[in-house]
Amino acid sequence: MDSRIFKINVYLMLLISLTFSTLTFADEEEEEALLELYGDEELVSIATGTAQPISKAPAVASVITAADIKEIGARDIDDVLETVPGLHVSRSPIGSVPIYTFRGIYASQNPQVLILINGISISNLFTGNRNQVWGGMPVESISRIEVIRGPGSAVYGADAFAGVINIVTKTGSEINGTEVGLRYGSFDTKESWILHGGNYAGFEVGLMAEIKSTDGHHEDVNSDVLTGSGASLTPGSTTNGRDNLDLRLDVEKGMWNFRGGLQRRRNVEIGFGVGQALDTNAEYESDRWNADLTYLNPEIADNLDFQVQASFFNTSQIVSEDTFILPPGAPMTPPIGLIGNPEVWERHWRFNTTSLFTGFENHQIRVGAGYTHSEIYRVEDNNNFNMTGLVMDVSDTPFAFLPEKHRDNKFGFIQDVWSIANDWELTAGIRYDDYNDFGDTWNPRAALVWSARYDTTVKLLYGQAFRAPSFAEFRNRPVNPVAVGNDDLDPEEIETIEFAVDYRPFEDLHFIANVFYYEWDDIITFVADPLPATTFTAQNAGEQTGYGFELEMEWNPNSTFSLLANYAFQDSEDEDSNEDSGNAPHHQIYARADWEFLPGWTITPAVNYVIDRDRPPLDTRDELDDYAVFDLTLRSKAFSDQWELSAGVRNLFNSSPEEPTDASLNISNDLPLERRSAFAELRIDFQ
Repeated sequence: MDSRIFKINVYLMLLISLTFSTLTFADEEEEEALLELYGDEELVSIATGTAQPISKAPAVASVITAADIKEIGARDIDDVLETVPGLHVSRSPIGSVPIYTFRGIYASQNPQVLILINGISISNLFTGNRNQVWGGMPVESISRIEVIRGPGSAVYGADAFAGVINIVTKTGSEINGTEVGLRYGSFDTKESWILHGGNYAGFEVGLMAEIKSTDGHHEDVNSDVLTGSGASLTPGSTTNGRDNLDLRLDVEKGMWNFRGGLQRRRNVEIGFGVGQALDTNAEYESDRWNADLTYLNPEIADNLDFQVQASFFNTSQIVSEDTFILPPGAPMTPPIGLIGNPEVWERHWRFNTTSLFTGFENHQIRVGAGYTHSEIYRVEDNNNFNMTGLVMDVSDTPFAFLPEKHRDNKFGFIQDVWSIANDWELTAGIRYDDYNDFGDTWNPRAALVWSARYDTTVKLLYGQAFRAPSFAEFRNRPVNPVAVGNDDLDPEEIETIEFAVDYRPFEDLHFIANVFYYEWDDIITFVADPLPATTFTAQNAGEQTGYGFELEMEWNPNSTFSLLANYAFQDSEDEDSNEDSGNAPHHQIYARADWEFLPGWTITPAVNYVIDRDRPPLDTRDELDDYAVFDLTLRSKAFSDQWELSAGVRNLFNSSPEEPTDASLNISNDLPLERRSAFAELRIDFQ
């Protein structure tokens, strides 16, 4: 379908809905029926900052609760996010770091997606993503995950570009007792956790600890960029082992809430390699500390609430075993190989305040302002990019790959939720951001939500968003042998229009459908420098348009059976070449059933089907193969109310999923993902 025709269709659908709106109004009986349909699990807060039913939220959003996570049999948030329509979890060859691809917006570093923990960003300055030493995130401490497909910069600022993922952790009152768990699985994977929550001297306290150790999956790679040179380590296997420790603390008393966390990663293996050549040696480690203190007074004055929050985030990328960009014997490199060990430490201080005023009839006005200071305070670099070929420490010299710099951001926003009529609601807002290193930006949004009937809600959404250049794109020095920064970059920008319908014909049946169109400008990418240079320099080089639709269905006919399914379609075009943008699936299908077939015994089969992935322009390789992954989880509480046993198989039919690699370095292989695996689990609840 031509994108202009698609855009026209969206406008026609809006026109039809507006015309129909003059004929239909929900009465009080319908309003009561509408309220009865909403449950606590479907409230979402990231759309406006205020909790509201997901069908009424001015966004295309999904919510996955802790109960859903257990039903899926998820062991990591990526197992959960792959179930969201329009969101595909791809993988980077470097550390198998997840690439969250929303609606065809794919980038190897994936800085276009904002991940929040309890509403606070965990993006880093260096690459703009979560961290090159990610190592996954366990799920036992998670209360719910809220996902917005589409831009969110009017609320959250930079990086809320293609989508926003908010991970809400459990509170002490939510845990209310002690839960312990053990899990053992393939690849010598051992996991354990303990959660405890209770009230101590008026303080609601939650403590959470999760430990994981795994050898990781090892998948065969037949060739790499050095194949044929005699130096390649292929055929060989990828490496994905790691040791994780995750700690969370939540303390709440009255209007005050303190939260802290540590994500420690050790012995993180490289996956494939940094330079598109297989590296079986490199290992990394990282510590990510976070803490925040929040004061929320729900009625500081008549019709006025007030919140103030201060937070701190510290993250690191440390090389514990040498990174071989190219192995020993590679052409044009030192005899010991080309070694580069970039290490980065950074910290972020954030302060913000928001207030909601409801004193004007039919208006909820939220205003906010804040300040963020972020800095890369330590850079270390050991490499042999020199004439001697020996590894030298070039930290604190002009030969280090990155300078130690900071970024300041001041922002303010205003948003009004206006109840135009009994069943019409308009949300409009705008946010201003000012950066010390590349200027300022305004990002508006508007959303019209119409409760057309007691069982039907219609939404029209418009939003703009931006992404600030990462320091790797902005400040990498020319001494870097691969990626060179450019201080003349503009931020990426996107405009999106969406139309959505939420329909509940029966209390146990729920449909959601949406169509979308976006224009993505000033795409920042690393472009090959003219020969004889072998480097790539960051440039604003490209535009992309995309359109598509997503369909969701959930059916809960009785208390022992439920069925969930979704289908997503997207088509994205590179505007320079007029070819498909590539790498992202055109079609995705996900389905999951949950059946209690005997008292206390539940089985959950699920399938994820990834279909039709073109190559990007200039990549002449054959299209990526489609793949389907079937999962099966069995749970039982038949033996005790306190004990729960689970067992599961991932990729039951042992398919061979692969995710794309970068063709610009002439690699022939794609990245092989995990094949069949299994686990067994025991959890004990002492509530």
